[in-house]
Amino acid sequence: MSEPIRVLHFADAHIGLENYGKIDRETGLSSRALDFLARLDDIIKYAREGDVDLVIFAGDAFRSRSPNPTYQRGFAGRIRQLSQLAPTVLLVGNHDLPLNAAKASTVEIFQTLDVPGIWVAEAYETRRIETKRGAVVVGAAPYPIRARLLADLDLRGKTIAEQDDALERALHERLRALQMQANDLANAATPRLLTGHFSVAGAVWGSERGVMLGRAAVADLEALADPCWDYVALGHIHRHQNLTAEREDAPPVVYSGSLERIDFGEEKEVKGFCWVELARGGSTWRFVELAARKLLTLTADCRAISNPTSEALAEMKRHDLKGAVVRLVIKLSPESEALLNDGVIANELKRAGVFHIAGISKAVDRRARSRLGLSPAGMTPMQLLARYFEGREVEAERREALLRLAREIVEGE
Repeated sequence: MSEPIRVLHFADAHIGLENYGKIDRETGLSSRALDFLARLDDIIKYAREGDVDLVIFAGDAFRSRSPNPTYQRGFAGRIRQLSQLAPTVLLVGNHDLPLNAAKASTVEIFQTLDVPGIWVAEAYETRRIETKRGAVVVGAAPYPIRARLLADLDLRGKTIAEQDDALERALHERLRALQMQANDLANAATPRLLTGHFSVAGAVWGSERGVMLGRAAVADLEALADPCWDYVALGHIHRHQNLTAEREDAPPVVYSGSLERIDFGEEKEVKGFCWVELARGGSTWRFVELAARKLLTLTADCRAISNPTSEALAEMKRHDLKGAVVRLVIKLSPESEALLNDGVIANELKRAGVFHIAGISKAVDRRARSRLGLSPAGMTPMQLLARYFEGREVEAERREALLRLAREIVEGE
């Protein structure tokens, strides 16, 4: 039996994202953009040390459809390094596609220049790829473009729901066609891999859902979980997950997830890539976690604290903040708000070595004031004072003591 094919599967690089960063003095680039490039460097190192046979990038190279040329250069140089290690598939994702169909995708330049070892997969197509440990059949399913998939259908008079159903049927037809092509290109021992960039029903979304535009096609899991394939390498959803984890009758259908944390919606998610030992009828894989930038939310409850600044500092000291993007939420009462020293807190965060202060926000507990009544002018001073204490939520025992002293003052006049 031949040795398994070593496959590196990653996706959603989003080079150029600059959230929570500043300009790096040496390069002139966003410090956060450098984080994303650094994750690619980590992948290259792992691929070299692991003697990779095939690289699958499952889409979304850049954050923008019109990336900064410097970011393009940074991505291209790293993809070239990967292609020198092993054949490399660049699947076209939604962020790689231009708004105008006549324009080029962000990764099409590799195809135009005919860079050796790189396949820019921009169409639904299956190819047989020779690697140093044997042949692999790879099916490519790029992001489903509505206009292209429905070009041959007459949808005039159809409802939105009917159009969406037609889109998903068209996507499933293309996925079935890829299976047939794979069967034609492979023999009984040839491992087969499908890579796609789209949503799958049942997948758990990350924070990227907030930036999706339009109505995208959603693939049914059964259209992918077919024994025709030995591994399905997906991109598009940023949360790493195996959609067939509990099934023995289906290949691994895996989102590798994004390489870096995009925002605080991904604060608790691990980031990395997948390393696959691809074999016909018996592939194994593992998730390799990367040292993605830590995003950390701290909460200090200072509503009943006489020294809120000290309490906030104490909460900060409970965590390792070095190199992290930090946001601090301080819960305050109206009384403790006036005692908080923002400057001291900001300085302490800097001394702790945080990468970026995403914000110091105050959540002030504004208590609802009791209404004085329809005719406060008719109330006595003592009644008004009692209502005032109620509105301030003064404890009953203290309220009675204060009212007693007030009566002594009023009656003594």
